[in-house]
Amino acid sequence: MSAPAITPVVVRLKLSLLRNGLRQSGGRRAAYIASAVVVLLFAALQLLGLIALRGVGHAESLVVLLVAVLGLGWAVMPLFFPGGDETLDPTRLVMLPLRPRPLVRALLVASLVGIGPLFTLCMFTGSVIAVARGGAAFAVGVLAVPLALLVCVALARAVAAANVRLLTSRKGRDLAVLSGLVIAIGAQVVNFGAQRLGSAGLGELDPVAGVLQWIPPASALGAVHSVGEGAYGTALAQLALSAAALVVLLALWSRSLTRLMTAPDGSTLQTGDKAVRERSASGLARLLPAGRTGTVVERSLRYVWRDPKTKAAWVTSLAIGLIVPVFNAWQGTGSVYFACFAAGMLGIQMYNQFGQDTSAFWMVAMTISTTRDAYAELRARALALLLITLPYATLVTVLTTAMLGDWRRLPEALGLSFALLGAMLATGAWTSARFPYSIPQEGHKNVAPGQVGLAWISIFGGMIAAAVLCAPVIALTIWWNISADGDDLLWLLLPVGTAYGALLTLLGLRLAAPQTARRLPEILTAVSKG
Repeated sequence: MSAPAITPVVVRLKLSLLRNGLRQSGGRRAAYIASAVVVLLFAALQLLGLIALRGVGHAESLVVLLVAVLGLGWAVMPLFFPGGDETLDPTRLVMLPLRPRPLVRALLVASLVGIGPLFTLCMFTGSVIAVARGGAAFAVGVLAVPLALLVCVALARAVAAANVRLLTSRKGRDLAVLSGLVIAIGAQVVNFGAQRLGSAGLGELDPVAGVLQWIPPASALGAVHSVGEGAYGTALAQLALSAAALVVLLALWSRSLTRLMTAPDGSTLQTGDKAVRERSASGLARLLPAGRTGTVVERSLRYVWRDPKTKAAWVTSLAIGLIVPVFNAWQGTGSVYFACFAAGMLGIQMYNQFGQDTSAFWMVAMTISTTRDAYAELRARALALLLITLPYATLVTVLTTAMLGDWRRLPEALGLSFALLGAMLATGAWTSARFPYSIPQEGHKNVAPGQVGLAWISIFGGMIAAAVLCAPVIALTIWWNISADGDDLLWLLLPVGTAYGALLTLLGLRLAAPQTARRLPEILTAVSKG
């Protein structure tokens, strides 16, 4: 008697997990729907843009590069950003008698269900329409699109399965941080390449596309263009490369799953070291004030240094916050205002403060019984963040100004940075209390099942609100720059921006404190789901 197929069961499991997660609250349901609408709208606009490229010279080079970037995104996004297949974790299936091959097949099909695969499908479909010439090319496109999509999904799952324990391992945390740094630098390289493309034209992509068209999944879309040019042998070789890549990725994924579900986790093995070691207070601990403030600040900084996911997020933000303004200044196309990117990237760390504690937040929740306790907790967390962000934002702003030689604008750039930082601290404190979500301790995901839409709304909604709150300082900066006698007043933007940012921070903490105290049970439930 043959074993029943598990693919339909796993697909139904994913749909059930997603549906049950959305049933937990109307806010989470609205957040997921809103994020889905935004992604699908963006996909539709991109699809129309790709269709409009049909017949444009060198469009095939842009399509090949686009597919390659999408493939890279599928490889790295599940590891370092909220997204990907958020409802299936293979480590939860370790107790079931499942063989690797049927499990890989089932998880592969289940991974095709979601907003991400639909977005990628729209992009690949538009790419085929943009480059296909003739019926034969469209026929190959019908094969190339699902093949490229399967390669992307298999790549994401293989990388994720190989790194499930890496991100939660104390031994491997430095490698995870290094990976985040490499990704941050690579993203900026793509950004600068896009800037050069805008000034030089699509023809600049031909040398790069000539190489990428032989690298899966871009090779599958490259085959569509090759058929349109009459190079049938080249097209066959490109399709064969994509098919071979899919087979290799599935094999690697199967091997990783086997090792993951059968080998013991080294982090759970006991060692000969003492369970508890006496530690003398560090130099920083001696400098911090006594009481709750000093304790919370030290705890937050220890999370930054010791927790692999928190450390990776901080290092990535530090890297991008420095790379964007400095690289633009180095190319001669930057502005001192780009230095505000450092404050913006680090301000994101204020969001989901309680989710960063994961299930350990219950110990913090036991110490919060009044609005005053909640305010003291949030204030200390903001102070811990300011100990890093204030000197770092100042350093990046001064360095960017020095590279551009525009010292006259240093006060206004610093003022804008401090105002933005204050706005993000304020909105981050409020969204932490209003839209908390869990960061799983195990696995490769950064958001618990069913909370991805909530996370996106929390982060991007808070960032939009912070930008709106900074509007007065931005308007004042513009006004003084365009007015005849405004040059003599620009230095005032430093104290004005600093005071405004401090005022926003205090106001945000005051507004978030009663929300935190009142919604403490809901926050504890939300952040403990991982």
